[in-house]
Amino acid sequence: MTPNSLVNKVWNFAHVLRDDGVGYGDYVEQITCLLFLKMDQEQNDSGLQVSSVPATWRWDQLANKDGDALETQYRRTLEALGKETGLLGTIFRKAQNKIQDPAKLKRVVSMIDEEEWSGLDVDVKGWIYEGLLERNATEVKGGAGQYFTPRPLIRAIVDVMRPQPGMTIHDPASGTGGFILTAYEFMKKLASGDKGKVKKLRDHPVSGIDIVDGVVRLCAMNLYLHGIRSEDSPVRQGDALLAPPADHYDMILTNPPFGKKSSYTVVGVDGDLERESQVYERDDFATTSSNKQINFLQHIMSALDTAGTAAVVLPDNVLFEGGPGEKVRRKLLTGFDFHTLLRLPTGIFYKPGVKANVLFFDKKPASDTPWTRKLWVYDFRTNLHFTLKQNPLKREHLDDFVACYSADNRHDRTSTERFRCFEYEELIARDKLNLDIFWLKDDGLEDADSLGTPADLATEIVENLAAALEQFRAVAAELGADDLDAA
Repeated sequence: MTPNSLVNKVWNFAHVLRDDGVGYGDYVEQITCLLFLKMDQEQNDSGLQVSSVPATWRWDQLANKDGDALETQYRRTLEALGKETGLLGTIFRKAQNKIQDPAKLKRVVSMIDEEEWSGLDVDVKGWIYEGLLERNATEVKGGAGQYFTPRPLIRAIVDVMRPQPGMTIHDPASGTGGFILTAYEFMKKLASGDKGKVKKLRDHPVSGIDIVDGVVRLCAMNLYLHGIRSEDSPVRQGDALLAPPADHYDMILTNPPFGKKSSYTVVGVDGDLERESQVYERDDFATTSSNKQINFLQHIMSALDTAGTAAVVLPDNVLFEGGPGEKVRRKLLTGFDFHTLLRLPTGIFYKPGVKANVLFFDKKPASDTPWTRKLWVYDFRTNLHFTLKQNPLKREHLDDFVACYSADNRHDRTSTERFRCFEYEELIARDKLNLDIFWLKDDGLEDADSLGTPADLATEIVENLAAALEQFRAVAAELGADDLDAA
């Protein structure tokens, strides 16, 4: 069974439930809770992993019932598991039965029961959830709201970052857990057969936080089914930007949410906004911004331990936006070793036209001289075209980047057609410290038909206008104007 066929299977039945009054979000919650119980039962029965679910509330107690008895058992299962501690409590936190028709519930249970899910070589729940988001976005003609990181990209990032057992790995926007799970599996292979490394891996688990309850549930399910069991859940629901980090981490791997600007403005050390009714007070931030991605970048810079390292997926505007963006980039170049930038192609995210990059940087102790001496830029965008279906991104597409990154010895890098080095002096002299750097000729610019669909062009225009408006706000703030119109 392929990921697409999985999504097709659950989406077809979603139509039935939605016609019966079960909302899209409710359906995703129900299907993932039921899938988890089935996969947990499969792993327990096969001897792969011992279930932590009390016998009374396991899948086999649901599958052998129907009618009102099934509805009662399902409701009590959700209530009981929601009171458990650790990952089980996180998985079933606030979960409620929204399928009130016992016959419909039985059809869902039967659909799941007839398949063997655990043996599939895919992140089952992640694929289904992300696929359903994409289908729903297509049907309602709107954005999915959450742009999940392609798994091939995650694997390439983890391959060059090389997390080690004993390191603390964190994702402040963990989503379905792609980054922390891939990092965990990487460390698990390194620890295989070495009791000392196994202990280090067990004692220093991965961790994550996400603001959306539904994806926290999915992340906790993934961790549980991958064998990560702990007394306290390593993932939790919350807003990572709300307060300075309580803990600091050896490695942060993340793709903060794209899209609309935050409803909050983060007030840094450079000023305050008396008129804002909702603001984050972050003394550890260098600048005030309503740009969600700028704020996440500042949070990551703050949350890294001394000598910590990070790989962060961020949209283009973080590289060229003036005002707060310029201040953060200056701090990144001086207080950190910002050594690598990977320019990503369009067509790899659910939202059309998204232009993003991966920023790789290491935290350094305070110094009078800048830590960044060279920034290596790999252009994986120009003249490269991917789509989600006809030409999806694969891990082998990133082999050249992984080789050029030279994780064994970053000082032994060499320039190629797509990989170039830029000295600190050259970077700092760029207008407004614009790091949106490219040099390859875009063949598509010679052909008007290859400029993209009207939707792609409209999206790009909106993003550019949003970035320009943010720069105007920064100018207004510098002038001391009360609002943009006055400026």
